[in-house]
Amino acid sequence: MDYETIAMSKDGPVGTITLNRPGALNALNEQMVKELISALDEFERDASLRCVIITGSERAFSAGADIKEMAGMTAVQMAMTGHFFPLWDRVGRFPKPIVGALSGFVLGGGLELAMSCDILVASETTQLGQPEIDIGVMPGGGGTQRLTRAVGKYKAMEMILTGKRIGAEEAKALGLVSRVVPKEAYLTEARKVASEVASRSPVAVRLAKMAVNKAFEMGLSDGIDFERELFYLLFASEDKSEGMAAFMEKRSPQFKGK
Repeated sequence: MDYETIAMSKDGPVGTITLNRPGALNALNEQMVKELISALDEFERDASLRCVIITGSERAFSAGADIKEMAGMTAVQMAMTGHFFPLWDRVGRFPKPIVGALSGFVLGGGLELAMSCDILVASETTQLGQPEIDIGVMPGGGGTQRLTRAVGKYKAMEMILTGKRIGAEEAKALGLVSRVVPKEAYLTEARKVASEVASRSPVAVRLAKMAVNKAFEMGLSDGIDFERELFYLLFASEDKSEGMAAFMEKRSPQFKGK
């Protein structure tokens, strides 16, 4: 597929998707959503790929949904088409780890896209917010749910009900992003994190991601049972045998994802 609103690249086991609508601050429109889903489908099928980075530009990861495209839509049109909602589902259920590399504006649907990723690396210039209230709507791509789980009820209420933005350091203190680095280093740092993840057992990484995600959907007792089942399952993998043998032999493991 030829992409117009995103760019794709691959470096060994790490794939990168770059949002590429600079004139619109990478605002998410219907075309970009379809292209992002297609790119993720490609990367999921690529067995050699172990981790994905989603990023934008230094000025904007994404300033949110394309309001010009949404302004004329009715409730029925939104409900029937789903508009960009299938993207959140695709990112949230993507089986391989996704690192979000953030800089500049990360607002509205852009923040919802970021929060659908697994690890977030932010530049010190990053501004994060859910400003939908300013245009008479509310977050609709998971913002009320994921933001509340990340920062707690009261901060989420403040951000969502006032549209207030927060900076990268505050986001890190709240647990909304994983790391904050200088502006010129955020993408390099994201690649470093992705490479670290990609060097681990793909089987263990995939199941560990599933277990962490289930922590937001299950009670503690059920979550522990789910974790234990996955833990037992990994003892049937070749990667487990290789990892433990490499540890005892004091060498680097060669994981094959089996």
